[in-house]
Amino acid sequence: MTRYVGRSVPRVEDERLLTGRGRYTDDIASPGEARCVFVRSPHAHARIARIDAAAAPRLPGVVAVLTGSDYAADGLAGIPHLANPHHTHDVDKRAFVAAPGARVVEQPQWPFALERARHVGEIVAAVVAENAAAARDAAEAVEVSYEALPAVVQVPDALEPEAPLLWPDIPDNLCFELHFGDAERTDAALAQAALVVRREFAHNRIANCQMEPRAALGVYDAASGLHTLVSGSQGVSFQRMMLAGALKVAPERVRVVSPDVGGGFGARTSLYPEQLLVVWAARRLGRPVKWTSERSEAFVSDLQARDGVTRCALALDRDGRILGYDVEHFGNVGAHPVYYVPMANAMRILTTVYHVPAAHLLMRGVLTNTLPTGPYRGAGRPEMTHAVERLLDMAARRLGIERDELRRRNLVRRDMLPYTSAMGLVYESTDFAGCMERALQLADWRGFPARREEARQRGRLAGIGLANHVEAPVGAPAERAVVSVRGEGSVEAILGTQSTGQGHETTFAQVLADALGVPLEAVRLRTGDTDFVKLGGGTHSDRSMRIAGALLGRASEQIIEKAKAAAAELLEASARDVVFEEGTLRVAGTDRALGLFEVARRTELTATSDFFGRMPAHPGGAVVCELEVDPETGAIALTRYSAAEDVGRPINPMIVEGQVHGGIAQGVGQALFESVAYEQGTGQPRAGSFMDYALPRAGDLPSFRVAHVEEPESGNPLRVKGAGEGGAIPATAAVLNALCDALSEIGIEDIPMPATPGAVWQAMRSRKREGG
Repeated sequence: MTRYVGRSVPRVEDERLLTGRGRYTDDIASPGEARCVFVRSPHAHARIARIDAAAAPRLPGVVAVLTGSDYAADGLAGIPHLANPHHTHDVDKRAFVAAPGARVVEQPQWPFALERARHVGEIVAAVVAENAAAARDAAEAVEVSYEALPAVVQVPDALEPEAPLLWPDIPDNLCFELHFGDAERTDAALAQAALVVRREFAHNRIANCQMEPRAALGVYDAASGLHTLVSGSQGVSFQRMMLAGALKVAPERVRVVSPDVGGGFGARTSLYPEQLLVVWAARRLGRPVKWTSERSEAFVSDLQARDGVTRCALALDRDGRILGYDVEHFGNVGAHPVYYVPMANAMRILTTVYHVPAAHLLMRGVLTNTLPTGPYRGAGRPEMTHAVERLLDMAARRLGIERDELRRRNLVRRDMLPYTSAMGLVYESTDFAGCMERALQLADWRGFPARREEARQRGRLAGIGLANHVEAPVGAPAERAVVSVRGEGSVEAILGTQSTGQGHETTFAQVLADALGVPLEAVRLRTGDTDFVKLGGGTHSDRSMRIAGALLGRASEQIIEKAKAAAAELLEASARDVVFEEGTLRVAGTDRALGLFEVARRTELTATSDFFGRMPAHPGGAVVCELEVDPETGAIALTRYSAAEDVGRPINPMIVEGQVHGGIAQGVGQALFESVAYEQGTGQPRAGSFMDYALPRAGDLPSFRVAHVEEPESGNPLRVKGAGEGGAIPATAAVLNALCDALSEIGIEDIPMPATPGAVWQAMRSRKREGG
């Protein structure tokens, strides 16, 4: 019986968080802690000639000034990022495998800039003082002499022969250059096509902008040799592994604690230099050390996202059926190869939801003098979705076919399942057509011409855009669930995931409460501490409910079998005759029974369920965006936004809908508002705070219409697929399709992101000058 799963149960964590009882990293203090401030490079590329820290230690309250030479003298290592992720299906392989004579660059990230700084904000020195004010004053007293060098900030500029080289052992600033798919078949498809649509799309760089700035507390216990890091993250096990590697100690000598986390979106998965340095400083100085980021500091230290160029060609026949798809993608890695995950994801879903007989992808990972990039909601999938959906709109207009009909002709249909894409992705439980039709219905697609005419009467240009999407999440291939039933009437679950706002305390409790037949309020979730989390992959790539939730179900089955055996002995019956129903163990055909908690008072009821490998899923959906443009100012008003999402079986529909809402807002932000721009030549960031980095506000967004198209995942015990990424993946495509539909009346086919009012006004003005 399902009493909780599938219901919109109010989030149990909300009262604690909304009444100020959340406990974030900066709320946690350790006796005798000192505060740390970092001296950062003001140059995007510069040789460090000299660091003069003589004056700083003489200032009041200063404990120490530490540099890269101190770190090196302690014999430590760089952060061992796993830049190249594991393969989709084979966890013993990597996603990117270099061809003979080529390579995929992976190198540790040194926490300090040594001879050279390679992006604005790179750490040059750490100042530790009794309080933050003293540390800030002392940081200003550290004098660093730089010799500025030319900087390169954009791809493919960094590949030009005259471009400055970031690392002497990485020729051409190229981390990898890899081919996927079938180039020969794709070339043949393009050659015979009735129409080939070619376009280059630039994917604007965006900042993560979590509500809670990053912070880290390092503690070292000399007696036990235990290093402790307290820092909000997306999973403690992964950070423990990297921290132990950098400190060159056994993982058992590292403890990582993640308290409440105010937003992650992908950027809090890996270990940052600041986290490593406070732990090292605590060990070196013999006292706890804490650092808390300022918002302006986050703009030059947090991983950023997107940023790439996609050159693509879509080949179609006269009837609008896709024949082939050729793509060249340049991904901006930044100054350090921290993550190739977004590009691996982009490769996997290149053809998205469409039947593409032949496809080829040439992908390059390129170094630049910018902050390293990493995963951000959708992580590579929005870029490829944007490209193919924009091309389909262009193709539809050139062929004279309705945009929804062109997509209808090319979708992977249910009767084609199981379907293997040109990139080797296998779809088994999907209904892409059903999602699209539901979104069109929800949006009243057929009624749009009347709304367009009404807008025209008001002096506005109205447009409508459609975009389909699929996610194909992967995520870390290891997880553990430990479930214990306590005699006093509680159930405890230990997982290696980490809530950063997803509502895990509620949704995991729903799963366990139904599986064990106990009240929802009896379930307690424990995460975020390697003292008791011994294995876990963290929270990213829609893996939490998909993998950890499934393990809770398996562990519950073990609990029930143990309870049956114990109840049989207590009730003097055969275990075969004991049945479990809604939290009660009963001897079939009798009134003899024991409650689960009664059994737990007599015997230990604990079960562990481990998982290693892949648990594939393909959440997807379709969205429709409707908007209006003021031709006098270029201002854009979103008037409608409809989404039909297939997340498999929704554990909590309200939470799923909230996830979709958040993803839409972030996608709209990239489409219309957000951009981390760097000055050409110098690499200076033009956005350093929310004064010059625009985010969408509530008033910028319409009320969203969300429908669930439930196509349960056949390969998942809970039949779930994942809900965290879907809202963001198709959003830029839908918004730009709608915008370009509105601007098509004056002959504008495309506009770069972010499509700000100024950019739209300038495009309209240029078109008028051209006589459009």
